[in-house]
Amino acid sequence: MIFTINAIKIIFLLGFLIFIHECGHFFVAKAFKIKVREFSLGFGPKLISKQGSETKYSLRWIPLGGYVDMVGEAERSDEEGSFSKASVLKRIAILLGGAVINIIFGLFCYFVLILIKTSIIEAFIATGGFVGSIVESLKLIFTGNVAVEQMVGPVGISGIVVQSSGLFNFVYLLSIISVSLGVTNLLPIPALDGGRIFLLIIEGLRKKPFKENTEIAINSIGFTFLILLSIYVTYNDVVRIF
Repeated sequence: MIFTINAIKIIFLLGFLIFIHECGHFFVAKAFKIKVREFSLGFGPKLISKQGSETKYSLRWIPLGGYVDMVGEAERSDEEGSFSKASVLKRIAILLGGAVINIIFGLFCYFVLILIKTSIIEAFIATGGFVGSIVESLKLIFTGNVAVEQMVGPVGISGIVVQSSGLFNFVYLLSIISVSLGVTNLLPIPALDGGRIFLLIIEGLRKKPFKENTEIAINSIGFTFLILLSIYVTYNDVVRIF
């Protein structure tokens, strides 16, 4: 019974945060009339799917991820409504959508938690301090003062969630992890949204896009780096737990 409850907590927390992240991409893309082939929560084989007028909505077996499949995103396309044909600013806005909604949601949850415990002034002050701590963390990352051993992946997050008790602590974790997910996703590492935004900024400055093969190669290198980093972080998480 305890195992089942913990599993539900982990799947809900990670699944929900990924869901709203992908919703951020999806709704901004739709606002700019970009064609979305599929909105998927999870990876792996399909559990259920529903075809809409333009977009297929899918739920897959592995709940630790998700994606929005836009026309012209993976490969450039001249089709009307293609991501690759949209302006640089529109593409940046679409990529920002996921991280921004995670950060806003996390700050909102944190604000409400503090508001529930004494006054609105304290809630604003505490939330401001929370934002300040995030900025300081980013400074440590960019100055190289954060060791890889200090990083936490899905396994480490799961361990923290399992140890939480009560609704207040769970929502507190939800807020912190949501903001962390949003901020991490904006780091200028190829394959992350932040890395792709960085390439788009360069594209806007040079007034012409990168060659498609060059962009694919850059993102592939970034993806490989992230996979290797994830494996190492997961190993450290497992060592810490056991």
